[in-house]
Amino acid sequence: MASVVQICNSALNQLGASSITALTDDSKNARLCNERYTTIRDAVFRAHPWNCLIKRIQLAQDTATPAWGFTYQYTLPADCLRILGIKDYNSDYKIEGRKLLIDESSVYLIYLAQITDVNELDILLRETISAYLAQDIAYAITANLQVSKLMAEKYQAKLSEARHADSSEGYNTNPELAPTDQIITEDFLNSRY
Repeated sequence: MASVVQICNSALNQLGASSITALTDDSKNARLCNERYTTIRDAVFRAHPWNCLIKRIQLAQDTATPAWGFTYQYTLPADCLRILGIKDYNSDYKIEGRKLLIDESSVYLIYLAQITDVNELDILLRETISAYLAQDIAYAITANLQVSKLMAEKYQAKLSEARHADSSEGYNTNPELAPTDQIITEDFLNSRY
């Protein structure tokens, strides 16, 4: 079974650094991993709509309403990192803090969740997190800019590989179900202007 420590050790091993047994070890490597892991994980999570992180929910309307501009507000789920879409809604909405402001009395949300159990993550996503962590802590551990640059290149390659594999799973053309897997011709042509 995978663990956060294994992901961190993979990053450390890429740098030729000593492994750790726990994030709470009394070592520079453990302190760096403990300090940076959660931020790095969440940054990688937000970089792509990973299939293993997608959740759907019907939000409960808050009793309070926005002071002006929108009719309703909803509290986002505690694990929401990024909204991917709102079912049957193609108009204005705004995220302010942990609130969704909108003019709909009923909201079905599809979003990226902050999954903390690494065993629920795709293996390529775990490898991407490890590569980004290695990039992030490379200079602090090696004091070598060349290694930092090499880790940055490795992270981009892992991210590209993971995105490609993740995007290849399933196919959706209905925007009401989830983000679509096709580019509408008009959208592509109009994006130039």
